Amino acid sequence: MNPADFLALISRRHCQRAFIDEPVEREIMESVLLAAAQAPSGKNTQPWKVTVVSDKARDGLSAALCAAFDAGEKQVSDYEYSLLPSPGEWKDRARACGYSLFELKGIARDDVEARKAHGRENFTFFGAPVQLVFHLPAGAERGNFLDVGMFMQNVMLGLTAYGLGSCPQFSVAGYASVVRESLGLAADRWVVAGMSVGWPEKEACVNTFVPERLPLADFVDWRE
Repeated sequence: MNPADFLALISRRHCQRAFIDEPVEREIMESVLLAAAQAPSGKNTQPWKVTVVSDKARDGLSAALCAAFDAGEKQVSDYEYSLLPSPGEWKDRARACGYSLFELKGIARDDVEARKAHGRENFTFFGAPVQLVFHLPAGAERGNFLDVGMFMQNVMLGLTAYGLGSCPQFSVAGYASVVRESLGLAADRWVVAGMSVGWPEKEACVNTFVPERLPLADFVDWRE
């Protein structure tokens, strides 16, 4: 493959938040997941597992998550996603990303109901026909999360190569017990993340949203 073509594929991947009502063939998912499993892992431990949720199971999981969200249930994840408190520069970038997305969707900062509806879309999986749930053994350590993160990135790039869209979602992991109960996962599995997968709705304005990325000088330190 031409290196420029592969780098363009990486650059083309960004989160999609609107999908058409079109199924994703199982053969495509199998091809992507098999290739993604070439991701490196510590001593080839390959600690990741992924549950592919579609059709009735997908609708059932979405209904359970929406019910928890609508009832105002407190989100309880199996692990802390980020440093607490977050560094100021992280907060600034997260705030800028959120406000830019709201502006694109025409959601005013003080429109509580519209912001709640925006958050609820996570649990309808933005209309995607497939939801992937990535999980690890309870008590997994930082290195295991590094491994599953590389696996997930491979999955997203493979989906992009097929013209599919994806959106990784920690929001789904926020209702870890709901996910376990709905999918029949064992109590000793930690829910790491969800991922909505489907064919992007090309006309959807929200799918044009690409958050600003840092320039190279802001995250690379050269030593010679």
